[in-house]
Amino acid sequence: MGVPQAMEILRERAESIRESLHKSQTITDSMVAILGSFDHRLSALETAMRPTQIRTHSIRRAHESIDKTLKAAEVILGQFDLTRKAEAKILRGPHEDLESYLEAIDQLRSTANFFKSNKSFKSSDGIINHANNLLAKAISKLEDEFRQILTNHSKPMEPDLLIDCLPDSLRPSSGSSGNLSEASGKAEHSSKTVDAGVCKPVSLIPPRVLPLLHDLAQQMVQAGHQQQLFRTYRDTRASVLEQSLRKLGVEKLSKDDAQRMQWEVLEAKIGNWIHYMRIAVKILFAGEKKLCDQVFDGVDSLRDQIFAEVTANGMALLLSFGEAVAKSKRSPEKLFVLLDMYEILRELQPEITDLFGSKACIEMREYAFSLTKRLAQTAQETFGDFEEAVEKDATKTAVQDGTVHPLTSYVINYVKFLFDYQSTLRQLFQEFNEGEADAQLAALTTRIMTALQSNLDGKSKQYKDPALTQLFLMNNIHYIVRSVRRSEAKDLLGDDWVQIHRRIVQQHANQYKRISWAKILQCLTVQGSSGGPGAMGSDGTSGISRAAVKDRFKTFNVQFEELHQRQSQWTVPDSELRESLRLAVAEVVLPAYRSFIKRCGPLIENGKNPMKYIRFSVEDIERMLNEFFEGKTWSEPKR
Repeated sequence: MGVPQAMEILRERAESIRESLHKSQTITDSMVAILGSFDHRLSALETAMRPTQIRTHSIRRAHESIDKTLKAAEVILGQFDLTRKAEAKILRGPHEDLESYLEAIDQLRSTANFFKSNKSFKSSDGIINHANNLLAKAISKLEDEFRQILTNHSKPMEPDLLIDCLPDSLRPSSGSSGNLSEASGKAEHSSKTVDAGVCKPVSLIPPRVLPLLHDLAQQMVQAGHQQQLFRTYRDTRASVLEQSLRKLGVEKLSKDDAQRMQWEVLEAKIGNWIHYMRIAVKILFAGEKKLCDQVFDGVDSLRDQIFAEVTANGMALLLSFGEAVAKSKRSPEKLFVLLDMYEILRELQPEITDLFGSKACIEMREYAFSLTKRLAQTAQETFGDFEEAVEKDATKTAVQDGTVHPLTSYVINYVKFLFDYQSTLRQLFQEFNEGEADAQLAALTTRIMTALQSNLDGKSKQYKDPALTQLFLMNNIHYIVRSVRRSEAKDLLGDDWVQIHRRIVQQHANQYKRISWAKILQCLTVQGSSGGPGAMGSDGTSGISRAAVKDRFKTFNVQFEELHQRQSQWTVPDSELRESLRLAVAEVVLPAYRSFIKRCGPLIENGKNPMKYIRFSVEDIERMLNEFFEGKTWSEPKR
């Protein structure tokens, strides 16, 4: 194909495209004209409809305003209706249906709040005043209802019921209502140191009543009647608590009362007080705390203060008894009850901290802790008093038979009881941070023992017979050593202390033998005889005059009979020590007497009336030695 032909074809196509574009432009112009016509018509229509739209919008707004007004009127009428119903319930009082009464109070509050928020209503102020007046009457009736329910269901607890709440290990073995003295008596300390166990909780008020009291309390708080509620609850529960304590046997005691009271009576009262403290803290005060928490749940500002004031007088009454005893004149016999009192307060310290842990209860808590310290201080001072009393005991009545002195048995029993309180004493020593507790107890025991021995040395000088002096000291030191060896004191004093004092016992026994028997043994010897006429020969049967031998026998007989008569009235109470001492004497006397009879007896036996001089056989001497230290009286026949 040639170039001209190609160009022709391109021209034809371009013409075709031009025609198409022209047609499209024509169509577009037509459409624009048509649409412009529509826009003009719509504008005219809109102008025509505008008045109708305005009227329709006004009608709609009027309807909405009417609906809103009707709804507001309906709400107000509903409030009036609810108020009328609530008023009727309030006027009937809370006795018939307390729950409905409380709902009516809530409704009145809601009504008052509603009209306070809608002050635009003409009658709002009047309605609010009416609702508030009704609320005041309702709360006043609620206060009466709260007081009546609380009073009707608050009764003093019976002592038997309280005692039954204690674990078996802490219950008195027997007792009478209102007085535990028969039950407590002088119980062994070991019975008080057992595991305290868990006390059964007690319901001070029937559980079914608690929700009502709680709801009533909540309503009174919401109404701003906290103070009235506070006084009503405090006065009612505090009075009942004090009545429970009095029925139990708690009584007021002053320092002068404690001072004037006979010791046996005071001791029984202290034993009771220990039970009272345990029952009061673990059962009564714990019950009051639980009751406060339930009735005033959600009212923390009142709860702690109310509990503090309900229990204040009861706690003060109990602690004042302990304070009176702690402040009264100290005496050794009070030490163990002081330790008992200190021990119970230490035992109860966790409960006291828990129950009286709030700021409102700080005074009672500090009172209890300061009394604990005071008792510890008084007990410690009593240790010093006892030590001094032992050392200076001026009892003039000597034990005539040389046996263990009452002071010795008293002091040893005292120390034994001290060791029953080891754990308590350790706590007591730690109160004052005076070093390691066992070392303190060992030092205390050593000082008491030293004071006792010093006093016994003084008492031994009352005897005119030096042999009885030695026997007395031997008996008493032996009693001390034996008691220490059989008690826990041995672990603290140590084996060295025991061995030293056993040697002291032996030294006194040896001194007794020397003093009692040295002189009589001289009668059975021939030492000092000179040679020449009358001297004993080598065979022991000659060289000494018969007269001299007779004098020796007569002297021996008199001295031995005198010793027998006197020392058979003396006492060595420990059987092993008595037999040991008799054996020690026999081992010296019998061989000497047997030898003397063998060597000098023939001089008498060959003469006239030998029985006048040789009055005792060796067997007689042995038999009579076995009668020594039996504590026989003068009127008793010889065995």
